[in-house]
Amino acid sequence: MRPGVDVRAFAVSWRRRHLMDGHLPDGVTAHQRPMPARPLHALWGRIDVPPVEWFIGGADVVHGTNFVVPPTAHAAAVVSVHDLTPLHHPELCNAATLAYPGLIRRALGRGAWVHADSAFVAGEVVEAFGADPARVRVVAPGIPDLPPVTDAEAVRTLGRLLPVGSERFCLAVGTAEPRKDLPGLVRAFGEVAARHPDVALVLAGPPGWGEEALASAVAASAARDRIVRTGWVEAPDLAALLARATVLAYPSLYEGFGFPPLQAMRAGVPVVASRAGSLPEVLGDGALMVDPGDHDALVDALDAVVADEALRARLVAAGTAWSAGFSWERCGAGLEELYRDAAGGHG
Repeated sequence: MRPGVDVRAFAVSWRRRHLMDGHLPDGVTAHQRPMPARPLHALWGRIDVPPVEWFIGGADVVHGTNFVVPPTAHAAAVVSVHDLTPLHHPELCNAATLAYPGLIRRALGRGAWVHADSAFVAGEVVEAFGADPARVRVVAPGIPDLPPVTDAEAVRTLGRLLPVGSERFCLAVGTAEPRKDLPGLVRAFGEVAARHPDVALVLAGPPGWGEEALASAVAASAARDRIVRTGWVEAPDLAALLARATVLAYPSLYEGFGFPPLQAMRAGVPVVASRAGSLPEVLGDGALMVDPGDHDALVDALDAVVADEALRARLVAAGTAWSAGFSWERCGAGLEELYRDAAGGHG
């Protein structure tokens, strides 16, 4: 906790409100009335009642950390906008996500400030919604921590997950949603696998609304016996995968930030990523970049990293140095400054 800042958490949820239990940082409390998400989102999309203070009590600033900030009676409001996929690629979204632009517009109309993870998204918010640039603040997050993993633990995890005979593997981390272009990665891996018989592809992440396309791509791949889908992975398993991955692939069609490649960089894993959305800004010179959707470029980049130890070493060094610039301390300082400016400018 930062001195002089009292942080309380709330959840716009009825059934899942207790999921915060045991997960809040020291010093952060949660006291609220139950908030039924669907009825409230439907109301807040049309009118500015009920104010959130009715559920959570008084506050100087209310921060909606995931595209939705409730209307307030007296508090200043901050809304986090992580990307604008619903505006640029509605075909890649589900129904819940498609509602975000309308909720963002209403929040801006009420005078909300905007927190963006990247300058790319901040610029999109100004352009798409006509937001006041002075009230759109870029505060990059830190990199999610993973538990330490021993060599023995990593070996056991990989023995459980990898196909027999695969000593190296390409790792992808993310939900099976269309903008991640995991089917494109599967098709590219088919060619990489033909050149490197000991390499597997591990797709770590839960099913999503791109599940059908991904399952079809895997079924059609000549290398399907070397493609592993883990489903959701807990932090120890993800740490083990990152400890031993040959390369992390992140071929998104659009991104507002991108945690997995930064986690890979910090773990000493070379990254191949697309030049999509904010990724050139967020990954800097720490990754080997290709154009989104460019099949041949993705094949060549993955092949080069798998085959060229010197290239791998250069990418590891660059990624380690670049990822060191992201910290939760810096994020906390930026958010505190945003909260103080929002509270001071509210009225």
